[in-house]
Amino acid sequence: MPTHSGIIPAVWLALSLAGGAVAGEGPNLGKPIGVADIAAWDISIQPDGTGLPPGAGKAADGARIYAEKCAQCHGPDGKGGVAGVTASPLVGGGPITDISASMKTIANFWPYSTTLFDYIRRSMPWQQPRTLANDEVYALTAYILAQNKLIGENDTINAQTLPEVRMPNRDGFIVRFPDAM
Repeated sequence: MPTHSGIIPAVWLALSLAGGAVAGEGPNLGKPIGVADIAAWDISIQPDGTGLPPGAGKAADGARIYAEKCAQCHGPDGKGGVAGVTASPLVGGGPITDISASMKTIANFWPYSTTLFDYIRRSMPWQQPRTLANDEVYALTAYILAQNKLIGENDTINAQTLPEVRMPNRDGFIVRFPDAM
């Protein structure tokens, strides 16, 4: 006749083995993800321009898009948000004298022009991120760079020309992992 002390470990062992077999099979939800599936979501842009999509834009086209989709938050001239909105300034900015976000603009802080394209494409407009076409993102990038006097008003920005734009603060950062560059 089994004792009480022998039944509990036996039941525990049986449940553990049965639970392990079920967990090993998995819930059979979804399907395996392939390389093509991942590539559709991998929209990262490297500082050297690797990952930039096809397309092009000019500042004049970007000005129209900016007025329609950006000015309500960043102000009509890109120098800061309008009443009740705290969007960061996109244009201007002198030397950075403290660490507040309001001191940092694209021209005086951002080290790579490709980061501007990447950020706009991923997160703007804030209420509808990832809704802009690549040509619209290139045009907005051209407009903001031209407003900051980093490119000419008639320059075309595309996957070849954008990485060539030298940002004023490119050398203002310490590379955390220099061997990875």
